[in-house]
Amino acid sequence: MLTDEDLCNDINLYLQEIGNDITAEKLVSYLALRTARRYLHTLGYRFTSSKKGQYADGHERKDVVDYRDKVFLPRWEQIRNHIQTWTSENLPEYGPLHGKRIIVWYHDETIFYAHDRRRKNWVHKDASAKPYAKGDGHSFMIADYVSADFGWLRSLDGRSARRVMFPGKAKDGYFTAEDIQEQANAAIDLVHELYPDYEHIFIYDNATTHLKRPDGSLSARKMPKGPSSKFFIEVSKRDANGKLIYNPDGSIAKEERQMEPGVLPDGCLQSLYYPENHKSHPNQFKGMATILQERGYNVDKLKAQCDKKFNCAPPALNCCCRRILFNEPDFVGVESILEKTCKERGIQVIFLPKFHCELNPIEQCWGYAKRLYRFYPESSREQDLERNALECLDKVPLESIRRFFNRSHKFMDAYSKGLNGRQAAWAARKYRGHRVLPASLMADMEKENMK
Repeated sequence: MLTDEDLCNDINLYLQEIGNDITAEKLVSYLALRTARRYLHTLGYRFTSSKKGQYADGHERKDVVDYRDKVFLPRWEQIRNHIQTWTSENLPEYGPLHGKRIIVWYHDETIFYAHDRRRKNWVHKDASAKPYAKGDGHSFMIADYVSADFGWLRSLDGRSARRVMFPGKAKDGYFTAEDIQEQANAAIDLVHELYPDYEHIFIYDNATTHLKRPDGSLSARKMPKGPSSKFFIEVSKRDANGKLIYNPDGSIAKEERQMEPGVLPDGCLQSLYYPENHKSHPNQFKGMATILQERGYNVDKLKAQCDKKFNCAPPALNCCCRRILFNEPDFVGVESILEKTCKERGIQVIFLPKFHCELNPIEQCWGYAKRLYRFYPESSREQDLERNALECLDKVPLESIRRFFNRSHKFMDAYSKGLNGRQAAWAARKYRGHRVLPASLMADMEKENMK
């Protein structure tokens, strides 16, 4: 039954809806399988698995919710009416699009494992044990783009921006920020060539490789409060052509330099370092206190930061020097390398909120492919792993991709209406097949005691 992606989605939504109150009994009741389970036990079968504790992530953490509600959703609202939408029957929803049509491409990476196979089955109590390969086996990473309009990003002759590798120090290495930029440029080449009549937006998750800023960019994270002769930024060393310089052992050479200047409220540049001819601190970092005083703040009585872990009590925004700088426009507005790379070529980038995999439909594409992959004969050979994984990805139908997009957009609509994660999961399950939640949502929630 779990090979049915619709059923899997329904089960996951139900589990998210009941939160920390998950029990086997509730799931059985939901699926109405009490009778089937009793029959199987009567016939001598047992369904066993190792016990695992529940875990909690940061889905409803304040900073995550703030980004979702104040940054991501308003940005989505700006482009929502420029996007072609699809019915549950895989037909385009007709209606006027506002301005130029936008194609949204979701990006993500996933890992396939050689020994990832379904291990749980109904097994008769007298059945003998069946040996299987130990561990996950070889891993195979895939990074790709998908849209509801065209599916995977590829040309008719097979060219694509998909990147694959066998990750590991002794293998192909790891997918770095530089690899992300190279892939983005390849994707931009393709969308401009294949679909020149549309505007394109790339949506990424909040991974550190996606958010990496240019060397020397403004950051208050490690700044001292007072003057310092040791506060500089370590950056990768490059030659006159901008290429990385490597040490004899193969590592990237590093050098120290001053952090880039900030911007004062009047728009003038603000050097963060004293000039060379300063009497007391020549060429030294000014310190957060002086930087803030030059911006008009009185910070004489403020600490550098509230505690060692920089956990300021919300909703304070001016509780310590570091928190104030963190919220200054020039510190907040630093673009990532990925954003700058794409913007220079006419492509906008949007980052998803952390811990919100339900907003990225490509996650369900991975899941669909992996369910198919688990039916393939098990093999420890890398070439089999690569061939089978890519073959399964190619088998994800466009109709299913569009249903995955509708589900993610339904969650966006739920959050835009003020629902939290638990309520959004309930609504997505109840209004299955809808892309937008109905006007009766609040009344229905009241009836179901979901407030």
